[in-house]
Amino acid sequence: MLGAIYTSLSGMDAYTKGLQTISNNVANLNSNGYKQTTLAFSNLVDDSGSSFLGSGWRDNGSGVHIASTLTDFSQGQLQTTNNDLDLALQGSGFLVVLNKDGNTFYSRTGSFAVDKDGYISDQATGERLAVLDAGGHPVAINLNDKKVSEPAATTKIAFSDNLSSDVNAPPATVSNITVTDSRGGQHVWTATFTKSTDIGVTDQWDVAFTDSTGADVGSATLKFIGNDIDPTTQTATLDYAPDGADPMTVTLDFSGVTSQSQGTTSTIQTASVDGNAVGTLSTVTIDENGHILLTYTNQKTETEGAVAIANFRNPQLLTRLSNGLYQNGTTETPTLAASNTDGMGTLTPKSIESSNVDLSAEFGDLILLQRGFQACSEVISVSNDMIQQLFSIRGQ
Repeated sequence: MLGAIYTSLSGMDAYTKGLQTISNNVANLNSNGYKQTTLAFSNLVDDSGSSFLGSGWRDNGSGVHIASTLTDFSQGQLQTTNNDLDLALQGSGFLVVLNKDGNTFYSRTGSFAVDKDGYISDQATGERLAVLDAGGHPVAINLNDKKVSEPAATTKIAFSDNLSSDVNAPPATVSNITVTDSRGGQHVWTATFTKSTDIGVTDQWDVAFTDSTGADVGSATLKFIGNDIDPTTQTATLDYAPDGADPMTVTLDFSGVTSQSQGTTSTIQTASVDGNAVGTLSTVTIDENGHILLTYTNQKTETEGAVAIANFRNPQLLTRLSNGLYQNGTTETPTLAASNTDGMGTLTPKSIESSNVDLSAEFGDLILLQRGFQACSEVISVSNDMIQQLFSIRGQ
């Protein structure tokens, strides 16, 4: 009878711990990236070599205990957000985050922002999001060094479309050609295409470039063979010396220009002008391939490393910490790769993974635990009554 009491007490203790587990799962129903936990119950057998009622009774067992706590790493539902740096991971793996001391942790929470020190960090923990460097190692990037997009001088202007082949075609003008110097200063040029009227000369156009003050910048000559540009005149160069900046040599590319009859109307235009002014960092986003994308006010973009994703053969061995973090306390070296490669999950920008807690299943388990606890307490009550009955024999 005393053994039955101790056996039932072990059951009540196990069910109490089960209740704590359910309570924690339910409490984290709305915790981003939370993975629910379950308890594995296991029976106990007295292996001391004897028992209270003799060795033949040992097979009756000595109760129950919690053998292990398991984490359910199944996928949580993804929720779309308005934060450019929110990240959800669809499939296996963990986001890699680093603290200020360089220690590595793993997470599925994915709510990030640029912190005061210029790092992309978790808004709850302050841990820094890691990207893969050239050697495939996880590193935190600092955006303070990337706030400015340096100016680049224009080196090439490409033209496209058509110059009318009609003998009476009037001059064609391409205006608002913005050229950038080495210091980021911008100069607006105008190109005027005039069909040659020299005797015996056909299919030739003279091009004159002027700046916004009307000053001459340079000139070029285009010749056509039939509808196509003469290869000897499809490129030309202009030397330009802007005030306060380095002298420039700009290549003019006319390879995309044709000369066909469209009446007297010419449709020539600029296809592209390289170079850019100084720009400041305007947005930090993550593209569909998991790369950090920096966009500047001069419309230039820079792509940084891919967000690091870590995969473990057995994630159950990870140590669970607060704020959705995990730590690798084993000797296993995780596989590191970018999104959707080497069996990794796929990153979904501007999304958050919800908790995977199944509330209906938790309530079902709650009823079972309650009934188990109630049954164990009933056994203790019956055992106590039997002991009382035994004590009363002496008085009879």
